[in-house]
Amino acid sequence: MNLQGLVIQLLSGMSVGMVIFLIAVGLSLIFGTLQVLNLAHASIYMLGAYLCFWISSMLSQVSGSFWWSLLMAPLLVAMFGGFLEVLLLRRIYGREMLDQFLLTFALILIIGDLCKLAWGVEYHTVDTPWPLDKAIIFGGLVFPRYNVFLILSGPLIYVGLWSLIRYTRLGSVVRAVTYNREMANALGVNVPLVYTGVFMLGCWLAGLGGALVAPMSAVMPGMDMVVLIDCFIIVVIGGLGSISGAFLGSMIFGLVTAFGILVAPRLAIAFGFILMIVVLIIRPWGLMGKPER
Repeated sequence: MNLQGLVIQLLSGMSVGMVIFLIAVGLSLIFGTLQVLNLAHASIYMLGAYLCFWISSMLSQVSGSFWWSLLMAPLLVAMFGGFLEVLLLRRIYGREMLDQFLLTFALILIIGDLCKLAWGVEYHTVDTPWPLDKAIIFGGLVFPRYNVFLILSGPLIYVGLWSLIRYTRLGSVVRAVTYNREMANALGVNVPLVYTGVFMLGCWLAGLGGALVAPMSAVMPGMDMVVLIDCFIIVVIGGLGSISGAFLGSMIFGLVTAFGILVAPRLAIAFGFILMIVVLIIRPWGLMGKPER
């Protein structure tokens, strides 16, 4: 393959990695703070994609309908996530991991069936928005503008999220609750409210990922299962609860997948697992994670 083809694969891997990052970072954030491994996180991502399709269809006569749907769909998903946290998840904090698995797996089935009832089982598409519906042509390279938009969006969201957790008062409260929930509660922090807010933020990120991926692929039942395993692979690679680890793991995962297809296309489905095995052998706690004491 020539240099142009390698550059195309590089950009493709980065765009895929950034989409997966938006989903995986929410999962990692929720686990790091709430200590709940949410199996239904990818289903929330699928709900974001369906809401993006629905809102853009409702506003099809309005200029910039996709951008309006990109704004509203993640917010609706976050509100739905807050409802789930208050109604269901709040009752399983501190319980056995099996209870968390059973509840969140049931949510996969419930959210999947709700999407089928609301939008049917057929495939839906979302048009690529203007001005990202063209291709960038540079030095013989042809690459979609929308994918470049995704590549740029991922680092911006990472920096914003990292800065929020690191430098703001809200981030200090979240970190305090993460490290010592009992002490934070004794100091007057409303721990249940913090948990709800963090869960809504994680769902907002998943909904944003679903809305952003809608113009790239068909919106259909089962699309959550496609990314669920990838998200868990990235969370394990990067380190449970690490935002920086989720970003680094997503980049590595996207690039390994993009270039691995060129070398061994028949093993494409196994690249993520191979990468996870290698990382776990070298650093069992993940690239950016910390070993448990």
